[in-house]
Amino acid sequence: MVVNLVKGTIFLSPTVLGILGNVFVFVNYMLILGGSEKKSIHFILLHLAFTNIIMLFAKRIPKTLAAFGQKIFLDDTGCKIVVYLERVARGLSICTSALLTVVQAITISPTDSVWRRLKLKTPQHTLLIFVFFWILNSLISMNLPFSIININSVNISQISKGDKYCHFLPESWTTRWTFLTLMVLRDAVFQCTMGGASVYLVFVLHKHHQRVLHLQQAKLLYKTPPEIQAAQSVLLLMQLCK
Repeated sequence: MVVNLVKGTIFLSPTVLGILGNVFVFVNYMLILGGSEKKSIHFILLHLAFTNIIMLFAKRIPKTLAAFGQKIFLDDTGCKIVVYLERVARGLSICTSALLTVVQAITISPTDSVWRRLKLKTPQHTLLIFVFFWILNSLISMNLPFSIININSVNISQISKGDKYCHFLPESWTTRWTFLTLMVLRDAVFQCTMGGASVYLVFVLHKHHQRVLHLQQAKLLYKTPPEIQAAQSVLLLMQLCK
């Protein structure tokens, strides 16, 4: 019981902090969108917080309950829903993070840059992209409801050990590799897009820093120039979203 309590507390602490942080972001941008000012980046941050909340609930809450010793608390339907939502939310988080980085790169790019041609004209265009993301990730994970069952439905004693609560049924070679390839391809495309946009962001910020470096005012006001701070934030975001 002591071990379960310690494990549960370890799982619970970051889960609660993550959920509260994303709920704060979600509510904050909901209030912003309730006003007169509506920008594409507000919708993107709102959607990213929403997908992170889903992922935390679907992934961390069951594991936290299992760590506290509650081994069997999901039936077959519950397992299908939780695992499916976790996988879809993970894909949505990657796609939305990539979109956020691209929009940031477009925002700070020079007016004569090729990036400006990709600028989202209205927030409605952003919503259409979200619809595409949901359809894409729902299709990539559509095999999961057919291959997930509760561990009680499997007559293998070893499966009940540890903190597992659902079991993946064996799939055909074709099905397994088809969906695995689609998932890897999605991750590669969007993470490479995010990486390329992040590198471009750092490049633009570095060029701007070089242009203003000679200004005495900038040297006096900032120990660490704001361009460098922004570049460091971009690199940190890249690492967190890997």
